[in-house]
Amino acid sequence: MFNTGKELLELCKEKNRKISEIVIEREMEHNKMSFDELMDKMKLVLDTMLKSAHSGLDKEIISVSKLSGGNAKKLEDYKNSGRTICGDLINSAMAKALSTSEVNASMGKIVAAPTAGASGIVPSALITVKEKFNLTEENMIHGLFTAGGIGEIIAKNATISGAEGGCQAECGAASAMAAAAVVEMAGGDVEASLNAASFALTNVMGLVCDPVAGLVEFPCALRNASGVINALLSADLAMAGIKSLIPFDEVVEAMYMVGKAMPESLKETALGGVAATPTGEEFKRRVL
Repeated sequence: MFNTGKELLELCKEKNRKISEIVIEREMEHNKMSFDELMDKMKLVLDTMLKSAHSGLDKEIISVSKLSGGNAKKLEDYKNSGRTICGDLINSAMAKALSTSEVNASMGKIVAAPTAGASGIVPSALITVKEKFNLTEENMIHGLFTAGGIGEIIAKNATISGAEGGCQAECGAASAMAAAAVVEMAGGDVEASLNAASFALTNVMGLVCDPVAGLVEFPCALRNASGVINALLSADLAMAGIKSLIPFDEVVEAMYMVGKAMPESLKETALGGVAATPTGEEFKRRVL
């Protein structure tokens, strides 16, 4: 039905549909499912996301390696202190993103969106916008379909693998998915969603994947926290009427080419970046 952002935009205009509606229609046809069956399936996805995003807010979740954990609760407590620099919304969004990252690192149940390493960004963004505008569960489910459509385009035309494209392909793709979704949830049009996705990818173009000790913990969790804020600010830029100078499809292609140009040491091998620092190497010896 669509393979690029341009094709998706044309479909939406031709049928006078939102991105989520086009994706739902395609999924029903592809999977031979009724509308209700598809909604029930996505509700299970949403329920898992909600649980992982909230699990670490009131208790410390420590990773299997003991390398990380407990930061979601720290940030939630800090937010509740009333003395934050960025305010409740941003700190709450970051805390929820960290929570899912900590559930992942502790071998809990998460939704790879689009990967486990970037799994905190989409749920946190959707929850934040749902709470901000008092939206419904149905709005969130439609947001997930929009996110899925954007993620599929990136996966088809570039990569969502940190081992192939660096963290720009994981947290960058997740931020783009989330940005497009929350624009639709907030009442923006299809072009604004694609602009938001373009901004989110552009903002982290070249972001490397350098997990300490080769584990999806540090700096991965921090990049989930910054990734959700990237998604939200990208959505606001687009909702303000700011347009991406470079079309979404070309941004996706550029991201892919940048990833291909990265040395292997910066693509999930833990041989470069912060993983290769003296302290990073010490943590590696301690853990392994």
